[in-house]
Amino acid sequence: MKWKSLVSFITLCIVMIILIGPVSYLSFLFVRELGELSEYLKGGGIESIKNVYHHPFIKPLIDKISTLFNITEEEMRRSIIENIGRLRKDFVERLPRLATDVATGAFHFMLMALSLFFFLRDGSDFLKKAQSYLPFPEEQKVRLTKLVKDIIVSTMFGGVVIAIVQGTLGGIVFATLGLQSPVLWGFAMAIASLMPLVGPFVVWGPAALYLLIEGEVLKGMSLAVLGVFGISMIDNFLRPLIVGRRTKIPFLVLFFSVLGGIKLFGIIGFIMGPLILATFVLVVEIFRSIEVGSVNNTTQ
Repeated sequence: MKWKSLVSFITLCIVMIILIGPVSYLSFLFVRELGELSEYLKGGGIESIKNVYHHPFIKPLIDKISTLFNITEEEMRRSIIENIGRLRKDFVERLPRLATDVATGAFHFMLMALSLFFFLRDGSDFLKKAQSYLPFPEEQKVRLTKLVKDIIVSTMFGGVVIAIVQGTLGGIVFATLGLQSPVLWGFAMAIASLMPLVGPFVVWGPAALYLLIEGEVLKGMSLAVLGVFGISMIDNFLRPLIVGRRTKIPFLVLFFSVLGGIKLFGIIGFIMGPLILATFVLVVEIFRSIEVGSVNNTTQ
């Protein structure tokens, strides 16, 4: 369609429908399951965890950890119980605060929608104008623009989208096996997916072990198999397809740039950290190539 404003409005409506529908429903389930978890911890949840602590399979492992860190069993048990109790208390304290954040969230949502409309309508003109202010040759401007695009695709689609897929798959697995709070644990796996080295295993691994300890052997083995060959392994198939041959940042550099970005900018730092780092490196390379070129010209 040739009318930019109409196209942008239709696209915005589609995005809003996709966001408001599923996200609202999942948010409702998430808050409800948080409440159920809080009630469980208030009731017999902590006692159940105490029983796991004294399980014949877990007890030797606890003894080794106690010896390694030079702490008594009683100190470790008290620390675990206190931290679980503190987690429950934090959940209870944070739930009322969510209601006060609704107005702020609605305002931010409106700002996002308004910004998205104008970026969809005038994005190409805005990008061209921004490029005209860069003090680089045209070839370097194109290179810089491509790098920014590749970094956003690599981090956003190679990280966030894969995290959403793994979290969704994990929630479906938990729900299929009849485990409690599948949306809550799916969300936890999505967050864990963004963490280097550990990934969703940090959620489904202990859950599978807990099921085995509780005598749910079939469920525990099923969760372990689906976790290894489904939830965690899907990253190995999706990432090459999404990222492909785009700009790749070394793992250690990416890890620290993400941490620094999150510390400075919040969750958006997951993208901003690697983006700023890669842009800085490229700009330094551009200035170096310009300097080398000018030195060669002077020599000639």
